[in-house]
Amino acid sequence: MHDQFDVTLEDQELLDEVELTTSLIIAASESDAALSQEQIDEILGVVPADEPNAPETGDPA
Repeated sequence: MHDQFDVTLEDQELLDEVELTTSLIIAASESDAALSQEQIDEILGVVPADEPNAPETGDPA
C-alpha cells in the first residue's frame, strides 16, 4: 500500500529554508533570553551592508 506522506523533498530552496528555521529554533531554545537582531542575522548568514563582503544593493547612480 502506498503511503501518501512518504515523499522526497527535492525543492532545494525549501530545504534551505527549513534548515535556517531549524537553526533559529535550536538557538532560541538554547538561549536564556530573546535572541538579539545581531544573533539572528549571524545565524541566518546575513552580512551587514557596511562590511566589505556585503553584496551591493540599490542603484549605483
